Amino acid sequence: MLSIEDNKLMTETDAGAPMGELFRRFWLPALMAEELPSPDCTPVRLTILGERLIAFKDSSGRIGFLDQRCPHRLSSLFYGRNENDGLRCVYHGWKFNVDGNCIDIPNSPEGDTYKDKVQAFSAYPAIERGGLIWIYMGPKSSNPAFPEMEWARVPDSHRYISKMFIDGNYLQTAEGDIDSSHVGFLHSRLNTATIGSNSIQLGGVPRPQLTEDRAPTWTITDTEYGVMLAAHRDTSEGENYWRVNQWLMPSYTMIASQVGQTLQCNVRVPMDDEHTLYFRIKWHPDRPLTDTEVNEYENGGVIFPELIPGTYLPKENASNDYLIDRAAQKMATFTGIKSIPAQDFAVQSDMGGPIMDRSQEHLVSSDQAIIRVRKRLLDAARELQEGNEPQEAMNGEAYRVRSLDIVLPAKTTFEAGATEHLASKV
Repeated sequence: MLSIEDNKLMTETDAGAPMGELFRRFWLPALMAEELPSPDCTPVRLTILGERLIAFKDSSGRIGFLDQRCPHRLSSLFYGRNENDGLRCVYHGWKFNVDGNCIDIPNSPEGDTYKDKVQAFSAYPAIERGGLIWIYMGPKSSNPAFPEMEWARVPDSHRYISKMFIDGNYLQTAEGDIDSSHVGFLHSRLNTATIGSNSIQLGGVPRPQLTEDRAPTWTITDTEYGVMLAAHRDTSEGENYWRVNQWLMPSYTMIASQVGQTLQCNVRVPMDDEHTLYFRIKWHPDRPLTDTEVNEYENGGVIFPELIPGTYLPKENASNDYLIDRAAQKMATFTGIKSIPAQDFAVQSDMGGPIMDRSQEHLVSSDQAIIRVRKRLLDAARELQEGNEPQEAMNGEAYRVRSLDIVLPAKTTFEAGATEHLASKV
């Protein structure tokens, strides 16, 4: 469990909050590239780290993130005209470029230089990379490196990204990714009516080991990018089954994938303390994704939830109890909920509220990964309070890692038998 004070530190991400300031030291995914498809296209509203922003692509193709309010009379720039390398407020015509500079005040007398003194309340730099548009919201002096994750480096044809708005604090939706023991329950399929006969297939060959041994032991390693979390299970054949997930600062999780299969990364970015922007990425480093794979991802199969058309909202949501099928729960799956993300959302979105009270938890040995990641985040936030910038944000090359799902011979550790599979080759 955490103290009430530490839980508050970990979950509050507005400007000035220690964790909010930590997130602001990193480049963060903010939009799908498709949301700003061309110069002078429609601006987009978004909320990141408690700030209401407008994103736009100007006539030259540059991308800007501005505070939603025009500094004149505080009208929303969402309704602005995106024209001639700037966003013009429709209320009185004040115009701003991607750097937040006021470049025109047409309702001011000719020759007046007041525009040279006016700035948008905030303006943040942007990068378009890997099918996403990224934002940096920290001080200019920090100058972080771009996180060179493999999925952002492969060709577009090798990658699929889904974006979702989900309820709940970023942390409680992310902690499920590093909780290996839940996989043997929440995501299991039933071969019979008995729990002991469950089997699981997570994008590869079936993994009955996940239900044969529901209490994994951990090998946890702090790294230059975050934490490597290796869960070990004994198999009925006397072999060693390893699932190695990666936590990359501040909120990326790479989910264990079998060698040769598509890989997966989940990204949570706090919109505010009670809502999360969630990107779910599948990629293959060596080949384009197949039509079958893309069709399954796009149309809401097991790996990706189906979205409400024209939105980034999952059809399976709290308002309809995640479309739980009680008959399927008795005969087919442990939850009766179709997609793996929706299974996660159902148990994570409301854990006594959108921000769970971790002082009331009762943790056991299988929760070691969660404990270690919390410590890493708390330590980083406190170090920043002391004036020490997060070194992870400065080392983009360190993010070139993979996760791993592998069965090894008896008494063989993943370090001895599989470390070559944990490094990106792209």
